[in-house]
Amino acid sequence: MNNFEFYNPTRIVFGKDKIAELDRLIPQNAKVLILFGGESARRTGTLNEVEQALGTRQFDLFGGIEANPRYETLIKAVDKIEKEGFDFLLAVGGGSVIDGVKFVAAAVNYPGDKWEVVTNRGSTIKTALPFGTVLTLPATGSEMNKGSVITREELHSKLAFMSDYVFPQFSILDPVKTFTLPPRQVSNGVVDAFVHIVEQYLTYPVNAKVQDSFAEGLLKTLIDIGPKALETPHDYDIRANLMWVATLALNGLIGVGVPQDWSTHMLGHEITVLYGLDHAQTLAIVLPSMLLEKLPQKQEKLAQYAENVWGVTAGSQSEKAIKAIELTRAFFEKMQVGTRFSDYQLTQDVIEPLVNSLKAHDMVKLGEHQDITLDVSRRVYTAAL
Repeated sequence: MNNFEFYNPTRIVFGKDKIAELDRLIPQNAKVLILFGGESARRTGTLNEVEQALGTRQFDLFGGIEANPRYETLIKAVDKIEKEGFDFLLAVGGGSVIDGVKFVAAAVNYPGDKWEVVTNRGSTIKTALPFGTVLTLPATGSEMNKGSVITREELHSKLAFMSDYVFPQFSILDPVKTFTLPPRQVSNGVVDAFVHIVEQYLTYPVNAKVQDSFAEGLLKTLIDIGPKALETPHDYDIRANLMWVATLALNGLIGVGVPQDWSTHMLGHEITVLYGLDHAQTLAIVLPSMLLEKLPQKQEKLAQYAENVWGVTAGSQSEKAIKAIELTRAFFEKMQVGTRFSDYQLTQDVIEPLVNSLKAHDMVKLGEHQDITLDVSRRVYTAAL
């Protein structure tokens, strides 16, 4: 196991009817800006619950944060806060809303160009407004980590940043809030969480048995409950387990002391920014092809994955590894998420623009060995047609 340092200060408040706990969690004298996505937050009653829980506190609303949160929208929230003096932020929604609020919290009072928060990968953040979250869509794990991904449409950029200053102070996770989610969002959430785990697990062995066992257990749980979450949308226990798995998938715990990959995410981001596909759809396209491309380097861990997650015991190490990749693709498709460009009516014409976009964003050496070059990325994209 590699050396590591682990830090996570986010308080998790989990369970039914926990939105009422906002009264305890937010300072009584806070002036609160509630940030959210679309009108579903109001339509489902979640915003009303939040407003009631705030009691006599001053608050206002900022809606319209996109599924891939855009700088162009978020900077309007920054302006509003700086002009009107809000001192506590509350994200109500899924990972995109939370990612957006992380940027807003860091950008308020940032002394330079606000976009530097992202382009400097969070390294120049020295302070951020305090914020909490009310999670309505389990997927990204943003409710319990220090990372954020922001899109700047005018630059065709989708970039990540990280900072200890943007951990949420608390996150309320009420599984009931997921009951009304459209099937597409549930499917996407399962795939997103699955790939988060894989990118921290399917690298090479470093004898980190605790992390491996944790990751394998989370993957098996998703394989079990993912389809059930679609079949029985009002099953509280299924949705509770899904919500908690998605949080644990990217709260930092399974990634300590082990090598990590994240190349699938980087290649996926370019597909979203150029062609508008959902984040999880891009992961489902890239991951199987990436695993096949990197089979020689990942074979030992893939064989372990085949045995411990999928129960594949027959065959050579290589045969087990290939079978695990096939089963992964089949699982994504069972979750109703396509795994090839052709599933989204995209053709060979997308390959070079995607490679050029990787180059423009300096994504020229990716993966746990930093050996995924632009030529390798081109082969991965091509294999995913």
